[in-house]
Parts: sequence; structure tokens; C-alpha cells
Amino acid sequence: MKNRIRNRWIAIAVVVAVLLIDQLSKIWVKTHMGLKDSIDVFSWFQIYFVENNGMAFGIEAGGKLFLSLFRIIAVIFIAIYLSRLIKQNYKSGFIACMALILAGAAGNIIDSVFYGVIFEESFQGHVASFVPWGEGYASLLHGRVVDMLYFPLISGSYPDWIPFLGGKEFLFFRFIFNIADSAITVGVILILLFYRRTLSYSLLSKSEREKLEKEKQDQQTGSEE
Repeated sequence: MKNRIRNRWIAIAVVVAVLLIDQLSKIWVKTHMGLKDSIDVFSWFQIYFVENNGMAFGIEAGGKLFLSLFRIIAVIFIAIYLSRLIKQNYKSGFIACMALILAGAAGNIIDSVFYGVIFEESFQGHVASFVPWGEGYASLLHGRVVDMLYFPLISGSYPDWIPFLGGKEFLFFRFIFNIADSAITVGVILILLFYRRTLSYSLLSKSEREKLEKEKQDQQTGSEE
């Protein structure tokens, strides 16, 4: 019971922290920078304001309404799944990772659902501000996601001897993303590194888990004999 309560608070703390940092950073950028404005933090890190209609890291896929509805459905399923993990006393680390993914997905949903109706249009040379509900740049569910984290770590030109690319410029890392994207990425990477078996086990049906537990017990009994 104590573990369940602790895991519930861990999940709540992770989700609230990520959402607060994500939304505060997006609102600050949206209300202090024009589109494509940049602030140099280090030579390899910039705050660079862009907006996108797509998924993580600016990837475009499908129509805007479809993406918004897809995100909402995905968050509902992740929330139900996370709630089940907590009830079944899974490891705290695994629950924290799933909470990161939930918070990241929810953070981008807030942009998609609400930003279009509460913000002015952002464009180059113009800093947007809040507007009365419904007087923004788009309708409900049609808002654009705010991205701002940009790490142009390595730039240069491809060697001339490389076919088709010789002499052309390259940049690593060219994606621009936000705190919500980072939370999803970190959560997924940690699960793949440390909790792959836990993830696989959690996705089994009740009957499959019972069968697996019975097989383990039989193996233990056999080894003791």
C-alpha cells in the first residue's frame, strides 16, 4: 500500500513538473520572441522560436485535426496504462519513465488544443500576446506547437569526394524541439535501456501473466527437487 501511494505521488510530481516547465517556457517564448527570433545561450545552443503543426521534433504527419485528436486519444490510453502500473505496484523508475512520456504528450496537446484560441499569430518581427478566448489565430484543436530548443552542435560541408553531397552544407543536430519532446524522448530511452522486460511483461494480458508466473513457480519447484 505504501509503495502504491509513493508511486502515485512520483507520477503526479513528474507530470506536474514537466507540464509547468514546458508551458512556462513556451508561454515565455511565445510572448517575448517573434517567429524565428533566436537567443544565443552558447555557441552550440540557441533558443530559436518556431512553430509546427506536426508531432515531436516538427515531424509532419496527417491533418492538424487528426493529429490533435490522435494526441488526445494517446494521452488517455497512456494515463489509463500508468494508472494500472501504479495499482499493480510496478517499479518506481518504470512509473517515472511512463509519467515523463505522459507529461510530454500532454504538454504538446495543450498547445494544439488551446494556443490557437488564446494567442495572436506569431510571425517574424511581431511578438504575439494573449487575446480574449476565441479571438486567436486558429480554432480549438488547431493550434501550433511551440518549439525553441536548438542545438547546432556541428556544422560544415561534406567532402567533395562524397557523391551527390560533396560541397553541400550539413548541420548536426538540426531538429528544434521543446521540453515536452525532451520528456518523451528521455522516457522512451530510459525504458529501452533499463525496463524493456518490465514493459513487455506489463503489456501481457492477465491470463498470460498468470501463465508466466506459474511457469516460473514450476521451474523453481523443479530446481529445488
